[in-house]
Amino acid sequence: MDSSIIPFNKPYLSGNETRYIEEAVQSGKISGDGMFTKRCHQFFEQQLGFKKVLLTTSCTDALEMAALLLDIKPGDEVIMPSYTFVSTPNAFVLRGAHIVFADSTAENPNMDPAQVESLITARTRAIVPVHYAGIACDMDPIMEIANNHKLFVVEDAAQAIDSYYKGRALGTIGHLAAFSFHETKNIISGEGGMLAINDERFAARAEIIREKGTNRSSFFRGEVDKYGWVDQGSSFLPSDIIAAFLWAQLENLRDIQAKRVAIWERYYSALEPLVENGVELPRLPNFATNNGHMFYMVCRSLAERTALIESLKSQNINPVFHYLSLHTSPFYAEKHDGRVLPWADHYTDCLIRLPLYYELSTAQQNRITDAILAFYKQAAL
Repeated sequence: MDSSIIPFNKPYLSGNETRYIEEAVQSGKISGDGMFTKRCHQFFEQQLGFKKVLLTTSCTDALEMAALLLDIKPGDEVIMPSYTFVSTPNAFVLRGAHIVFADSTAENPNMDPAQVESLITARTRAIVPVHYAGIACDMDPIMEIANNHKLFVVEDAAQAIDSYYKGRALGTIGHLAAFSFHETKNIISGEGGMLAINDERFAARAEIIREKGTNRSSFFRGEVDKYGWVDQGSSFLPSDIIAAFLWAQLENLRDIQAKRVAIWERYYSALEPLVENGVELPRLPNFATNNGHMFYMVCRSLAERTALIESLKSQNINPVFHYLSLHTSPFYAEKHDGRVLPWADHYTDCLIRLPLYYELSTAQQNRITDAILAFYKQAAL
C-alpha cells in the first residue's frame, strides 16, 4: 500500500520557466517592465478583458497600491469580510483606515452582501469583497450599494484567476482588483501579484505609485523629457525574471485550469455522500464558475475537524485549515465594534482544505477520499 507523503501543495512547472528566465537575463533588462512583463500585461488585458493591469511583487502590494489610489486616510472606514487573509485589511490599516468586518454567508465563506448597507456610515470609503476559493461573491448587489453611496469597490481576487461572475472575469467588475501569483495559487511566479485597474481615472496615477512616486514610465514612453518625484509611492514592480516565470505559466493556463477543475470535480463526486450527514462541501452559486483553486470541506465541529486532520496526517496526507476570523484577532479584537459574526467563526473552526495541485494523481486522490470516508464511517455518521 502506498504510504508516501501527499503534500498540501506542490508548485506546477510547465518546463519553460528556466528557459524564459535565461532569456530575460540575456536580454540585459531584468528590472521591472521588461519584455516578459509586457507579454503578461498584454495577455491579461486581451484575454481576460481588464482595462489595464500592472504586475506587482505580491497581491499584498497590489492591495496597498489600491489603498493609495483611493487616498484612504486616517478615520476612513473600509468594509470587508472577517474571514480573509491579513493582507486584505493591512493594506488599508497602513493608511489609517478603520476596518468594518462583515460576516460570511451560510452558503460559503464569501462576504454576505445583505449585511453591507447596514455597515455604511458617513466615513465609509470602500468595500472589499474577497472571492474565496475562486468562487465569485454576488457582485451585482455590492456594486449597486457602492454606486448608490458613491463608494469604491476593490475586488480581492487573490484566488480567483480565470473565474467568472455572470460571464465577466472576476477582477473586471470593481474599480480596482488585486491578484496573487504566490506558489499556492493556480498560476504562479513564486511570489508575485497584479493590480487590475478598471476605472480609467486611476490608470496614470497607478503607474506613478508603482514606480516610487515618479513618472518614470511616462519618460520611457517618450511622453515627458525627464522624470521626477510627482506623488507618493513605493517600489511595487517586480523583476522581469518573475514575469518570465509567470509567462511560462500563462502559456499553459487552459491546461492547468482543466486539470485542477477535474481534480476538484473528482473530490466532489467522491465526498458528496457526506453532505446528507451534515458535512458541507463547496457550493457553487448559479452566477459563478469554478476555477479549481481550492477544495474544502466544512466539518460539523472544531473537534471533528481536529480529529480528521490528525487522522489524515497519520496516513501521510497533509490537509490544512485556513483563516482565523480577523474580528477576534489579537491585533483587531479591541478595534472591532463587538458584533458577533457567527459564520466567519464557523468557517474558522470547521473548514479544512484538501491537497489540490496539478500533479496530484487519481491514485493519490483516491487515497485521500478513501481515508476521509473511512474516518466518517468509523465515526458512525
